[in-house]
Amino acid sequence: MQTIATTSEDQGATGQKGYQVLSVWRAPELSMRWWPVFLRNLLVWRKLAIPSLVGNIAEPLMWLLAFGYGMGALVGKIKVDGIEVPYILFLASGSICMSAMNAASFEALYSAFSRMHVQKTWDGIMNAPINLDSIVLAEMLWAAFKAIFTVTAILGVMLALGISYSPKLLIAWPVLLGVGITFSCLALIFNALAKGYDFFTYYFTLFLTPMMFLSGIFFPLEQLPPLVRAISQWLPLTNAVALVRPMFMDQWPTDWLRPLLVLTTYTVGGFWLALALTRKRFQG
Repeated sequence: MQTIATTSEDQGATGQKGYQVLSVWRAPELSMRWWPVFLRNLLVWRKLAIPSLVGNIAEPLMWLLAFGYGMGALVGKIKVDGIEVPYILFLASGSICMSAMNAASFEALYSAFSRMHVQKTWDGIMNAPINLDSIVLAEMLWAAFKAIFTVTAILGVMLALGISYSPKLLIAWPVLLGVGITFSCLALIFNALAKGYDFFTYYFTLFLTPMMFLSGIFFPLEQLPPLVRAISQWLPLTNAVALVRPMFMDQWPTDWLRPLLVLTTYTVGGFWLALALTRKRFQG
């Protein structure tokens, strides 16, 4: 405040501007007021719950059936950590992480952008005693909820197909919720930067799609060149698969701490950056 309170108008303006730039990086100001925003999204969405569910699970199930049974008949079994597993099990344990990623990303991009920019829903909400930080938190948690909703439906289909009956899937479920949280945080960064829906094409084409093929979903990471494999080890989807796949095989992850730390870093850093960029957007 001392920097702002100067006798020179130019210095005062510069000080005020500098204060605003720094202020967007302040610690999140969160409270339980995110819950009404989350509940509002739920009440709107429940009218379209069934069509939304069908749309969210159709694509991953097509991947699973076409590649799992079609290519699986040609590939046979794949060795994972010294254990041979059917290809469809290998694919299912990776594709369910991909489904959590896609569902959370789509909701935190297209739907959140509609509420933020097109429909001006966020502006209306902020007329109530709810700050922007709580709205961003609610959007992040809502996108994660949509992801775990989709994942739960896909898990049910996988159980019906007899792909895996491991009781460790009960632990995989909250892990997949965490995966949804991670990717919703990352998507909200691009939501804050977007000027229109077309911007999201770059995110899907240049980030999510390459990650699908570099994270060990369709084939083991050992098939990648050493340099590409080293890069892939730091991708969030790779670390999500590293935690979930062993549970499908009725095993515990042998190296669980590193993937967990990587995902936590992406989550905390992603949310902080998304919040700062969103604050900056609303200041402008």
